[in-house]
Amino acid sequence: MSPFLVSFKLALWTMLLLLPIGLLLGRWLAFTRVRSKPWIEAILFLPLVLPPTVIGYYLLVLFSPETISGAAAVKLFGAPLVFTFPGLVVASIVVNLPFAVQPIQLAYSTLPLEVREAAWVSGLSPSRTWWHIELPLTWQGMLASGTLVFAHTLGEFGVVLLVGGNIDGVTRTVSIAIYDSVQAFDMQTAGWYSLILVAFSLLALLVVRKSSPTP
Repeated sequence: MSPFLVSFKLALWTMLLLLPIGLLLGRWLAFTRVRSKPWIEAILFLPLVLPPTVIGYYLLVLFSPETISGAAAVKLFGAPLVFTFPGLVVASIVVNLPFAVQPIQLAYSTLPLEVREAAWVSGLSPSRTWWHIELPLTWQGMLASGTLVFAHTLGEFGVVLLVGGNIDGVTRTVSIAIYDSVQAFDMQTAGWYSLILVAFSLLALLVVRKSSPTP
């Protein structure tokens, strides 16, 4: 499998698994008034400021079969998560959590409480209120969330290298392939890979910019 296919497969799985989590957390953060909210936000958004190598190091420790979490993962997946594609997906979900949560939280923050209250007074259940009222008014935040997660996953390097390694056809993504090409002085291949990532990232940012809700 080519590095591009591995990257797209990783980005697709990360986006599909992370969107429901981002929706639940983003919606809850937008409406909750608990006093511990700043602490919860700080923990969730920590990957934005931490170096990826630090996150990768702690994930390596967590995934070690000698730890409780690592032993549980072996029972669940049948093998250690380190240097496997499932492990790479789990690590990618952790790193991309703030990119999934923030756009959805922003979208729900702009949703007036009176709109939901009017739906409830009209007899709509919470689930029907979400489907008929909230979803049409916040879909732009979810689109931005999915686009950011997909694009950021394609370019992730530090966590991918530490947790996934560099196994051709399994965990060798585009960013790792660029690193390998530069190490081998194959600047032409590195240049083409980099140019494609730049073009895709620019397209993703345009989608996010056009779909961002106005506060």
